[in-house]
Amino acid sequence: MIRPLALALLLSLAAPTALASTCSVDLEGSDAMKYNLSQIDVSKSCKSFTINLKHTGKLPKNVMGHNVVIAKPADMKGIDADGMKAGIDADYVKAGDTRVIAHSKVVGGGESTSVSFDPAKLTAGPYSFFCSFPGHSAIMKGAINLIP
Repeated sequence: MIRPLALALLLSLAAPTALASTCSVDLEGSDAMKYNLSQIDVSKSCKSFTINLKHTGKLPKNVMGHNVVIAKPADMKGIDADGMKAGIDADYVKAGDTRVIAHSKVVGGGESTSVSFDPAKLTAGPYSFFCSFPGHSAIMKGAINLIP
């Protein structure tokens, strides 16, 4: 009787850790202008979701910088155009752009950054993630899937 109770207690203590790990994802961008993921699943049950971006290349951010921007696919071109005007100091995202759900800072080779957002903001999808460094979004993009 004690052994099954001990096992149940152990499993119940492990559950919060397992659930917490589903509220973040590790994303990598390379000097070859590629992300390692083409889709990210975001659980509706998360109060906050974090994307940890690591630039696995060696080139500096002014040459081959990467960020991650979350928005509707239809808004990507406009966000890119406005972001190019905003420049690297603004992380290639126009200040106050309401089309942007969230975005990270631009990082160069060997650097990392994170961005967190409330999954409740993903109401009427679809949504995408992409790099807004000039010219990158054509290749560096993927789908955000809101899951139960």
